[in-house]
Amino acid sequence: MRKRFVISFLAGCTMTVLAACSPGEQAEPAVTETAQESVETENSGETETEETAAEPGEMDETPGAGGDALVVYFSWSGNTRSVAEEIEAQTGADVFEIVPAEPYTDDYDTLLEIAQEEQAAEARPEIADSVENWEDYEVIYLGYPNWWGDMPMILYSFLDSYDLSGKTVAPFVTSGGSGFSGTIGTIESLEPGAEVLEGLSLGSSQAAQPEEAVAQWLEELGLN
Repeated sequence: MRKRFVISFLAGCTMTVLAACSPGEQAEPAVTETAQESVETENSGETETEETAAEPGEMDETPGAGGDALVVYFSWSGNTRSVAEEIEAQTGADVFEIVPAEPYTDDYDTLLEIAQEEQAAEARPEIADSVENWEDYEVIYLGYPNWWGDMPMILYSFLDSYDLSGKTVAPFVTSGGSGFSGTIGTIESLEPGAEVLEGLSLGSSQAAQPEEAVAQWLEELGLN
């Protein structure tokens, strides 16, 4: 299998839902107009899954499995990462983590302000790395947290940088309960040449153990 594109970012941060934070844990920026709902509740104490090379002839020919698929995701502290890694494990897809060239703070309150400021300014934060062999991928699993009812602005940076025309996009989101908040429509608008499939939306507890939800989603989409 092609070399995965994983860039480690902000390891060791631990997240739970803002409304039910445990001692010592942090929460993500809010998704709604109140600051009572977490954007993404993440658990980053997990170790990266190990990847083994497929034996010759073992490549799954199902669209979205193996070398023709790429999991692209942004995760502030680990919850979206957990879902992305489960998709990788179940499909054999390659992985590219969207990491900002200028790292975000790991302080929750400061991140709240930054997320709102970026959204108000329609900012396009720079991404630290780039996807190799982009043209080889047919299916893109695109994951992100819900920040103030929208995608983090660095997702807009990614969508501005890569043409998804002719590709199949399977979005997934983690949130404190607001789900996609219209962001699937935004992706369709920004990438009119792509086929955007039904997305997977997970709350905090599901994102911590996403195996069953991911398997059902992939089966429904015919991507596993």
